[in-house]
Amino acid sequence: MYRILIVEDDAGIAAAVRRQAEAWGWEARCVEDFHDVLGEFSAYSPHLVLMDISLPFYNGYYWCGEIRRASKVPILFLSSASDNMNLVTAIQMGGDDFIAKPFDSSVLTAKIQAVLRRTYDYGGQVPVLEHRGALLNLDDAALYYRGEKIELSKNEYRILQTLLRQKGKVVSRERLMEALWESDSYVDENTLSVNVNRLRKKLDAAGLPGFIATRVGLGYLVE
Repeated sequence: MYRILIVEDDAGIAAAVRRQAEAWGWEARCVEDFHDVLGEFSAYSPHLVLMDISLPFYNGYYWCGEIRRASKVPILFLSSASDNMNLVTAIQMGGDDFIAKPFDSSVLTAKIQAVLRRTYDYGGQVPVLEHRGALLNLDDAALYYRGEKIELSKNEYRILQTLLRQKGKVVSRERLMEALWESDSYVDENTLSVNVNRLRKKLDAAGLPGFIATRVGLGYLVE
């Protein structure tokens, strides 16, 4: 089932769009925290984003840019500002389509169907895992933070992916070594420690100190 994230601060419009989406058998969620649209996007991992341009704190162009740094998920702009400049800017910022308010629900549904069809008939979404504003792109095995791409080795990626999938929970050293074995690497206790230390140094240098915590005798976690 396709998941749609609705980034719209007009509660009436957002609720109406959500009802329309659900009537067509899609899942839909409305953003609640407009300070952290990226966090809600990452937590929900939608197949499509409906993005208003005029939003509290940061506009839709900003959030489109932030999402585009780590994901190719389609973004459909909704706006009452339907002049050519806004339409062009929306597309230049990474939007896939634009629909002007007020819009007929059948037109919106047709637009959503078209975007989903042309996106997922040819390939799936690019999933991401998020923590503290950092996005781990599962498609290119890289971490993105504050607009910068942090290259990871195969082992560093495996470690971080395993920890982020269990965010807030301690992951044992044994489980992490199993994850590294899956990448056809020879792993022992020392190899794991070396890779965790290298990963921590990269995270520290990127402005993410303390991203990976140690629980002595138990393992590691992100918190």
